Amino acid sequence: FIAGLNDSKKLTAKQREQLEEEIKEKAIAWSVQVVSPVYIDRYNILQATFQAMRQAIEKLDMKPEHVLVDGVSIPNIDLPQTSIVKGDSKCASIAAASVLAKVARDRLMEEYDTLYPEYGFKQHKGYPTADHLDAIARYGPCPIHRKTFRGVKEYIR
Repeated sequence: FIAGLNDSKKLTAKQREQLEEEIKEKAIAWSVQVVSPVYIDRYNILQATFQAMRQAIEKLDMKPEHVLVDGVSIPNIDLPQTSIVKGDSKCASIAAASVLAKVARDRLMEEYDTLYPEYGFKQHKGYPTADHLDAIARYGPCPIHRKTFRGVKEYIR
């Protein structure tokens, strides 16, 4: 049991970071994987999400007997799985995975902020805020932008 565990979208950044340590400490196994913007552009965000989930499962220190998934089942995995709609609000394992993924993504955005400070990734975490879209309009997309996404594709030079 982890007190305060919830859907990552319902937690503050500070709460997620505090939970991350306890999740990693108590989890039997955990893995977070990243798929490149090029992969996302080539295959779409849903297929990229499935790919990241497959990679995360493969990188676990042990082979799971069963996989719990938020929303839609993962294609092309040789494991029994249960998909749970709004699983990050209903299932502790899925909520924990959402917290680990969100913390990892936010940290990645902070790293990108040091590489591309003009875009303000530390503030908006890559989401299409007005400031982010203004930066794309001003500087054009940088290598981590998904070239097929609205708000980016319009500024491909």
